[in-house]
Amino acid sequence: MRIDLHTHSNVSDGTEDPDVLIASAAAAGLDAVALTDHDSTAGWERAAAAAAAHGITFVPGMEVSCRTDTGISVHVLSYLHDPEHAGLREEIAKSRTARLTRARRMVELMSADFPITWDLVEEHVTEGATVGRPHIADALIALGIVSTRSEAFERVLTARSPYWVSHYAPHPAEAVSLIREAGGVPVFAHPSAFNRGAVVGGAVIDEMIDAGLLGLEIDHRDNPEDARVELRRIARDNGLLVTGSSDYHGSGKPNLLGENVTSGQVLEAIVSLATGTPIS
Repeated sequence: MRIDLHTHSNVSDGTEDPDVLIASAAAAGLDAVALTDHDSTAGWERAAAAAAAHGITFVPGMEVSCRTDTGISVHVLSYLHDPEHAGLREEIAKSRTARLTRARRMVELMSADFPITWDLVEEHVTEGATVGRPHIADALIALGIVSTRSEAFERVLTARSPYWVSHYAPHPAEAVSLIREAGGVPVFAHPSAFNRGAVVGGAVIDEMIDAGLLGLEIDHRDNPEDARVELRRIARDNGLLVTGSSDYHGSGKPNLLGENVTSGQVLEAIVSLATGTPIS
């Protein structure tokens, strides 16, 4: 089986509707795909219906945005959790509100140097989507200031820019605990993505494991090959699942569906460990 457990639709920062993303996954020859939009499960219903129509397995998921006490960004993938779990819902709602406030403030700061407005940014946000920097990037592209999202992040939206604004996000260990309480399976997303900025060390990973972390996303384009060796050791020593994924965003990133995959045995393990939402 070809299984991709990390993709994004336009419910967060991808460029395809959930049903279109599933059609793309089927066309790419995938047998199973997870939709893991940032801090949102709003695309699950449409993705599940499309997966049934295309005859592929749909894995409900979400990517939870987290931050350590020292300000390092961490993402935790959640599979098959109960989307109605009160504790997780409340924490995600808090994060989404903070993301929106942060995005508005960044646009306000940028408007001193660029002809960008919040109305223009909103034109690039799908109804109900989690607002983030990629939508600001799309507005910058529309204005001709940059050519791609990647250029926008490198030139304007980087944490080193004068327009950077931090925002609230739960500690990764707290997110892991909430995901487990919601019956989900938490997996640390691209843990060695040095090209995105600072990454956490062993102490934070240990905290996440103590809180109930169940897997590491190791086969991902942003994890360097030498780092994957160490990640596999951590997984082996702690009995963690090893996943591989594309982190597909449609035309928003160069990542290709199925460029990294997860084994069928690992997906079976994820399903067996979950008590929140069944696979479809």
